Amino acid sequence: MQDQLAYLIASVNRRLEEELADQLRAEGMPIEQMRILTALADGAGLPMGDLATIVLVEGPTLTKIVDRMVTNSLVYRSPDAKDRRRILIFMTPRGKATYERIRGIAADQQSRLLERLQGQQYEQLKGLLESLSARH
Repeated sequence: MQDQLAYLIASVNRRLEEELADQLRAEGMPIEQMRILTALADGAGLPMGDLATIVLVEGPTLTKIVDRMVTNSLVYRSPDAKDRRRILIFMTPRGKATYERIRGIAADQQSRLLERLQGQQYEQLKGLLESLSARH
């Protein structure tokens, strides 16, 4: 199985996810919530469908996660000013403070990963993965 590309990608992803999840768990932050805060970090609200796609979870699962984050005052829901029928998710000030506290964890993981890649390997790998993940 190790010669199958999909297996290799999944194996690397699992290892990186487990490592990041362990580090975030020590901070009391599930990895899915960190992804949501990261997606909302620019201050622009996102509709649930877009957010689900970005953070790689199904809609019903995202709803449960966002509900917990609303309860913990990390995010809030608000109608879209341009289309009141559409609800957007925004980060609260507490969510921003939490994001600032934990974002270094993912950055540190990426730095450690970069140390293992030489020269332009990172850019090449990133380009290849982006090409593979593009939907045609």
